[in-house]
Amino acid sequence: MRILKKIFLFLLLAIILFVVYLLINTFNFESKQLSVAPVPRIEMNPEAINNFKEALKIKTVSPENTADFDSLEFRKFNTFLKDTYPLADSLLEHKTFNSFSHLYKWEGADTSLKPIILMGHLDVVPVIEKNLSEWKVDPFAGILKNDTIWGRGAIDDKVGVIGILEAVELLVSQNYKPKRTMYFAFGHDEEIGGRLGAVTIAKYLKDQGITAEYILDEGGVVSDGLVPGMTKEVALIGVAEKGYLSLNLGVRIEGGHSSMPDKETSIDVMATAITRLKNNPLPSKITAPLKEFMAYIGPEMPFTNKVVFANKGVLSALLLSVYESSASGNAMIRTTTSPTIFNSGVKDNIIPLTASATVNFRILPETSTDDVIAHAKMVINDERISIEKGGFVSEPSKHSSPDSKQFKAINTTILQLFPEVVVSPYLVVGGTDARHYNEISDYIYRFSPIHLNKSNKKSFHGLNERLAVSDFYDSIGFYVQLIKNSN
Repeated sequence: MRILKKIFLFLLLAIILFVVYLLINTFNFESKQLSVAPVPRIEMNPEAINNFKEALKIKTVSPENTADFDSLEFRKFNTFLKDTYPLADSLLEHKTFNSFSHLYKWEGADTSLKPIILMGHLDVVPVIEKNLSEWKVDPFAGILKNDTIWGRGAIDDKVGVIGILEAVELLVSQNYKPKRTMYFAFGHDEEIGGRLGAVTIAKYLKDQGITAEYILDEGGVVSDGLVPGMTKEVALIGVAEKGYLSLNLGVRIEGGHSSMPDKETSIDVMATAITRLKNNPLPSKITAPLKEFMAYIGPEMPFTNKVVFANKGVLSALLLSVYESSASGNAMIRTTTSPTIFNSGVKDNIIPLTASATVNFRILPETSTDDVIAHAKMVINDERISIEKGGFVSEPSKHSSPDSKQFKAINTTILQLFPEVVVSPYLVVGGTDARHYNEISDYIYRFSPIHLNKSNKKSFHGLNERLAVSDFYDSIGFYVQLIKNSN
């Protein structure tokens, strides 16, 4: 009995000490938010909204099959840029790459300062023909309805291209002279990998010996109600992005008549391989971008969540289990496995000879494409399955520090325009053109000054893509202020 009492007292003391440890960490978990005074809203060009609508009407679609590329629409966009932004076109150095990607250079007064590169892309994803009836408006009509602009590219990413150019045109018309040289890079094939656009522009800049102070592309947004536990809006600045790899799987097994099937068919073998990959994902882990996200967001959370984030070291298993419970959370902590294409068979009474499938992986930082291929081979464990890389492959990007003056410049600009938001670094789970600029700067960030919420977060790349007019105006104001702050 006395031994049991001692064990109980020991356990009680251990629990008390553990709780005290958690509380000490929590109370020492200091906010990383900056104190920044807001700036007055600028007066907008009344034609800006019409310019944006016109941009959305041009069908700059990047098709998966390059034979379907409509060069006429992209030439229309070239003409649109020249006619709509005459000051930027004539007073800035303007180069095109592979006919349809654009690089503007605004020479600064002090050429000893490193330049800044602001990015966007003018191409959009296709609208699936069979889903047209589910669109509330024509996706390429550029319609303004209920203080909202509707159309493919409204969010991804013509708002970036037009927002930057409206800001530049406005500043040039006011005879503003930047102290630091500014580059504005707009690719035309981001949605299919950026090989002709961003890759070519980045190579040109590298060949010119350009090293940028920082680069800002799309990627993060002002998140409204999308960060669990946060009642405030959160401005998410991407400090890294995941890698990209698709594996094409194939198998060939003797087929025959469906009335006499063997124990295994090509479809059986392929389905088993896919199931194994789905049931055995790569391991979850807390990478540097997620640690930084927790460090910025944690102190602003309710007390219970704050305790967990302040003690992520000892409570990592709990954190990982929470993140694994949702698709968006799971994407932050592991390399995801997504079967996207499955092909086999031509007739219902014929057992097919072959089956093929494509599995897409979005690769976590601190992991490589070679790691993923080795994992896939080990998990499938079937020599009958051929495994080949897809056409486009991208390693995870390098990580840019949120402790830099460059991050602070973007952070400050956000708070000047959105004083009530919480700012945080985070990991971009999709892909951007910024991935191709690794050799141009050590400070590459991803943020668009627009709001995403539960009602519109699936509209880009999906149905009824739309953007509030206020977000469009905020985008212009943000780039105006960022250019001024860069001096």
